[in-house]
Amino acid sequence: MANIISDETIEYVGILAKLDLSPEEKEAAKKDMSRMLDYIDMLNELDTEGVEPMSHIFPVNNVFREDVVENGDDRERMLANAPRKKDGAFMVPKTVE
Repeated sequence: MANIISDETIEYVGILAKLDLSPEEKEAAKKDMSRMLDYIDMLNELDTEGVEPMSHIFPVNNVFREDVVENGDDRERMLANAPRKKDGAFMVPKTVE
């Protein structure tokens, strides 16, 4: 089925895409869009009955490692280099009045 793209459609797409197309570019875009729509029509003719939808052609597996605590809760060592500390916590300058 031949998809015919109108000049109005090209103008509208150009406005949406914020493109300023010359007349030659508009004609080329019309031909390109028509070919794309023809290809989509061809794909729509395929029998996809029983084909499971997918997002990737290869299986996607989680490649992250397990989240394991390695340094534990060594509060005294963490506070050893603190310029100021109080009651086992860092003291910082007040930032909100």
